[in-house]
Amino acid sequence: MNDGRQSSSTENKSERSWLEKLIQIFQAAPEDRDELIQTLQDAQQNNLFDADALLMIEGVLHVSEMQVRDIMIPRSQMVFVGMDSTADDVLSTVVESAHSRFPVVGDSKDEMVGILLAKDLLPFFLQGDKEKINIRELLRPVVFVPESKRLNVLLKEFRANRNHMAIVVDEYSGVAGLVTIEDVLEQIVGEIEDEHDFNDEDFILAHSGTHATVKAITPIEDFNQHFASDIGDEESDTVGGMVMNALGHLPKRGEALVIGQFRFKVLRASSRRIHLIEVNKLDIAETAKDNNENDTSAVDDV
Repeated sequence: MNDGRQSSSTENKSERSWLEKLIQIFQAAPEDRDELIQTLQDAQQNNLFDADALLMIEGVLHVSEMQVRDIMIPRSQMVFVGMDSTADDVLSTVVESAHSRFPVVGDSKDEMVGILLAKDLLPFFLQGDKEKINIRELLRPVVFVPESKRLNVLLKEFRANRNHMAIVVDEYSGVAGLVTIEDVLEQIVGEIEDEHDFNDEDFILAHSGTHATVKAITPIEDFNQHFASDIGDEESDTVGGMVMNALGHLPKRGEALVIGQFRFKVLRASSRRIHLIEVNKLDIAETAKDNNENDTSAVDDV
């Protein structure tokens, strides 16, 4: 019985200690967002919550300040399905991209007619009735949002309407890109695993001797050892840092450039950092061509 009372007393003391720390930290109300973030960081350092919780809280605060244009997938990187595409063409697009939703366009990429879900095609292929596929009959409504819409408002609308994708339009009503609910949530909880992910303990996922998916945090030393190369810069220890320094800015998904005999393409990046990079080792002719073209622009496909 004494052990029970001692345990209860210890728990109450611990709870009071936690509350006292919290009250002490928030005694002076923060006057602006920067002070609030500093206060939260102080609370984390006092072990009131862990680093992951702090990142999510900061993510929520940042989402309220960000706009759709900050995280959207640009038009040049969108994977489309044409209204007149054959069943085989659609299947090829689905398999190659590994996406689950596809904007469907008419005569031009600004004529957005609907959204096609990959799962709606499965019954036709399973039953061998692909010739009966009528894309128009399978279309879901398109949701359009302006580039300037705040992410917290967009997330609320996604949840209320049970949508997962929206087409982003510019001030002239042209298609500027697309945004998904996953893109918004990643700003809060961090990266969400997708088709590009691999084991946490691995830095490099080799697809062939000259093609690999590389985590941005991969040490340059490990990269050089894998590819038997000797690239790098004096300011960076990681592949992501090297790519960012070479571009001169934090790149968006789809941006690419050539460093030495390698072509680096950003597969995934948030507003804070690069996550995944596709690497292709070029031959001498390809290296010369890409260097001459100064390939630092976004590419067509993700």
